[in-house]
Amino acid sequence: MKLFKGLRNVLVNQKVLFYWFLLILIVPNICLCFTESWSPMAKLTQVLLPLSVYYGLMSTLFKNCGKTLWILFPLVFLGAFQIVLLYLFGQSIIAVDMFLNLVTTNSNEALELLDKLLPAIVIVVLLYLPALIAATVLVWKKDPCPAAFLRRERRRSLWLLGGGVLALLATYLTDSRYDPKTDLYPLNVCYNVQLAFQRDAQIRHYHETAQGFKFHSRPTHPLHQREVYVMVVGETSRAQNWQLYGYPRATNPALKKIEGLTVFTHVLSESNTTHKSVPMLLSAVAASNFDSIYYQKSILTAFKEAGYATAFFSNQRYNHSFIDFFGQEADRVEFVKEAGLKADANPSDDDLLALVREELSKGADKLFIVLHTYGSHFNYRERYPADMAYFKPDAPVDAKVKYRSNLINAYDNSIRYTDRFLAQLIALLDRQEVNSAMLYTSDHGEDLFDDKRHLFLHASPVPSYYQIHVPFLLWTSASYRANYSAISQVAEQQKEKQISSSASFFPTMLQIAGIQTVSRNDTLSVVNELFKEKTRWYLDDHNRARRLTDVGLEAPDFDMLDKTGFTY
Repeated sequence: MKLFKGLRNVLVNQKVLFYWFLLILIVPNICLCFTESWSPMAKLTQVLLPLSVYYGLMSTLFKNCGKTLWILFPLVFLGAFQIVLLYLFGQSIIAVDMFLNLVTTNSNEALELLDKLLPAIVIVVLLYLPALIAATVLVWKKDPCPAAFLRRERRRSLWLLGGGVLALLATYLTDSRYDPKTDLYPLNVCYNVQLAFQRDAQIRHYHETAQGFKFHSRPTHPLHQREVYVMVVGETSRAQNWQLYGYPRATNPALKKIEGLTVFTHVLSESNTTHKSVPMLLSAVAASNFDSIYYQKSILTAFKEAGYATAFFSNQRYNHSFIDFFGQEADRVEFVKEAGLKADANPSDDDLLALVREELSKGADKLFIVLHTYGSHFNYRERYPADMAYFKPDAPVDAKVKYRSNLINAYDNSIRYTDRFLAQLIALLDRQEVNSAMLYTSDHGEDLFDDKRHLFLHASPVPSYYQIHVPFLLWTSASYRANYSAISQVAEQQKEKQISSSASFFPTMLQIAGIQTVSRNDTLSVVNELFKEKTRWYLDDHNRARRLTDVGLEAPDFDMLDKTGFTY
C-alpha cells in the first residue's frame, strides 16, 4: 500500500512530472547523439538548444504541465516515430521518404514488418504512455504548478538557451557543412514533413504537369518484322546472392543454362526505395535530374508512340505514386493483387507469366510488356511455394540476428524462384521464334544482418552496399542476335563496365527495340558503343544527387565495393 501511495503521489506531483516530461521530450535528441556521426559541438547543440526550448515552453505555456505536454503531443508522436526508426535502421532522422512511405506502402507490407518493430513499439509505449496518462490526470485535476517554481524554471531555461545558442555558433564556426534544418532535431524532421507535403502535392498534380509530354519517338526496325520486348523490374533482389555473380550457392540453376544471356556485373541502383527507384527505371529520369519526373512520362508511352501494343502487369498493389501513373499509360494494365483478391492474398509472380502468355497469344506485330514482380520482398518465405524450399531450414524467419541462417535460406529460395520465373519467361519468348529480348534488373537490394552493424531490410535513410548492388541481365533471342548482332556484341563488351541501373535501364531498352527519341541518351545505353562510365550518384532523401562518398556509406560498405570491383 505504501508503494502504491508513493507512486500515486509522484503521478500528481507537478514538480516531479515537469522534469519527467522534459526528459521524455529530449530522449530522441540524446539517442541521435549516439547514432549520428556529428561533431562533438554539434551533439552538444543537439541537446542544449532543443532542451532549452522545451524548458521554456513547459514553464511558460500553461500553469498545468499536463496540459502543456498534451499541447506538445506532436513532438511526442515524432519522438516515438524517431525511436522506432532508430531501432529499425540504427541511424538517421525521420526522412522525407519515411513520411511518403506511410501513404505508398500497402497495409500488408506494413504488417509483415510488425514482428521486426515489436520491441521498438514496446519501448515507445513504456516510455511515452505512462507520461501521457499522468498528463491526463493533471489536466483532469486542474492543479496548477506553483508560480515560484515556474519562475525559477523560466530563468533556468534562459540560461540553457544562452548555452545552446553559444554551442550553435561554435558548431557553425567548426563545421562548414552544418545546417540546422537538416542536422538539428526536431527542426530537421519538421522540415522533412514540409517537404513530404510539398512532394505529395506535386504527385497529386502529376497528370496536369505531364499532360502534354511527348517523346516524339519513331521506330527504326523494319515494320514487317514481328518483335516482342519485355522489361522486368524485380523487387529487393541483391546481386550478392545471385549465383551468376559468384555466389557459391545454386540460386540460378536455370539461367546458367540459357543461351543469349548477358550478365552485367558492376551495376548499382541510385535509390534503395521502390517508389523512387522504379520510376527512374521506367523513365528518362535519374538521380541527376529526378525533379523532372513531375513533367515526364514513361517508356510505355515511348513505345506506344512508336506503334507498339503495350502492357503493364504488376504483382504489387497500388501505391498512389509514379509507378501507378506510369503503368496506366499502357494499353492493358493489370495489378494482380488488386484483381478482387482478399487483402491478405499472396499471388505468385508466376501469375504474371499467365498474363504474358495471354498477351503473346494475341499475335501483335509489335509488343512491349513491363512486368513488376514481388521478387524477394520480406517476408521472404512467402515469396515462393513451400515445395520450392531448396535451402533449409527456411523457418522461422523472424527478423532477428539469431535467425540469420534461416533468413538467408528463405531469401536464397526467393532468388532461386526468381531464377525459375525469368527462365520460364525467356522460354515463352523463345517459343515465339521472333525478334525478342528481355531486360531485367531489381529496384534495389537488401540488408541481411551482413556485418557487425546488424542492418536489415532496405529503404533506410542511409543506404548500404547490399541495398544498392543489383543484378542487371539482358537476354536476346536467336532471331534477334542474327538480325542485330552488333547489339549482342557490344553488350558482351560492356558487361563489366561501371553501370547505373537507374540511368541505363531506359535508354538500353529503347535501343534494343530500335526506338529513336530525343529522350534517349546513347552514352547511357549499355548496348551502345557510345556508352560512357559516369560519376556514381545516389538520390538522397531530399532528392539531391550525391556522390557515393557523400551519402553516409561506412567502412564495411566501401570494403565490399572495393572487393567486388566497383569504382566510385
